[in-house]
Amino acid sequence: MTLGTSPTPLASGAAPAASGRPSVIQLVFRDKASLYAAYVPLFSDGGLFVPTTRDYKLGDEIYLLLSLPDDPQRYPVAGKVGWITPANASGGRTQGVGVRFPTDEKTRVMKLKIEEILGTSVQSAKPTQTI
Repeated sequence: MTLGTSPTPLASGAAPAASGRPSVIQLVFRDKASLYAAYVPLFSDGGLFVPTTRDYKLGDEIYLLLSLPDDPQRYPVAGKVGWITPANASGGRTQGVGVRFPTDEKTRVMKLKIEEILGTSVQSAKPTQTI
């Protein structure tokens, strides 16, 4: 799935395989504003909002291939669904899932990298797609 020009990341992915393997979703953040809108600082280890119309349950595993603004590298993150925004959610929120980052050193570095990109805007009261 590729999203349009709204301030959301470009996301594409596949549904979980019958074997129960996690789905793989590519998230491409082209600018700081889209990263800010998707970042979830409320998860203790960080996380991201993933716009999707696919059905997920809390705890489902999702494998993210993450591209950050002005960074050619893609970062793999194996996360789990920590919340779900259903279709037709109140306030016109985008349908999707919040993916919690795992508790490990590699992902801790990813969280710090995202927060470094966002700088002081992490503390902003500006609305996001997240909780």
